[in-house]
Amino acid sequence: MRVLRHRPVSTKIRNGVSAPALALALAIPAFTAADSLPPVGAPSDQSAAVSGRQGSVESALSGYRLGSGDRIRLIVYGEPSLTGEFAVDGSGQIGVPLIGKVQGGNATAAELEQRIRDKLTPDYLINPSVTVEIVRYRPFYIVGEVRQPGSYPFVSGMTVINAVALSGGFTYRARESRFRIDRRTGDGIAEIRARPDTEVLPGDVISVDERFF
Repeated sequence: MRVLRHRPVSTKIRNGVSAPALALALAIPAFTAADSLPPVGAPSDQSAAVSGRQGSVESALSGYRLGSGDRIRLIVYGEPSLTGEFAVDGSGQIGVPLIGKVQGGNATAAELEQRIRDKLTPDYLINPSVTVEIVRYRPFYIVGEVRQPGSYPFVSGMTVINAVALSGGFTYRARESRFRIDRRTGDGIAEIRARPDTEVLPGDVISVDERFF
């Protein structure tokens, strides 16, 4: 009679990546995939909820106000010397050839277009066609009871729980169901009470509080 020996399952992953690290790395794709492609046969109300979340993020980004750390692409049609990518510096300004510094901090892309257009007209160009596109958003920040607090690159569709996964997960002291987000708006800093599925925007500061034992 043959005796079958059960071989223990190894937790090692090829290329030296551990299973816990792989689990954290997979957290972001899992959430973003769920947002972009609901499972087949999911109830229609779930699909509507996903669509609503995507719409709210797109709406927020459409009125997005630039800040330090953002990078834009400026296109002045017919003027290759003025066209290129520029970063918003720590004072909120953008250095543009020919016209110098332009205040971009706390402005939308459309507002920045108009400011650049005004500076070019009429001394340099007549009726210039100006387009501003955001090519890279500034990072978000997460602090408090996470294993690796700090700044992380923003990805559209990211939620608070995705941000926690990027920062190494909760500490054992963390309150895992309620969070605070400090978000810059046109009127200043707004404090938002957040949940794990709350969307994160560029420049957000997420605070993970300590729970009461």
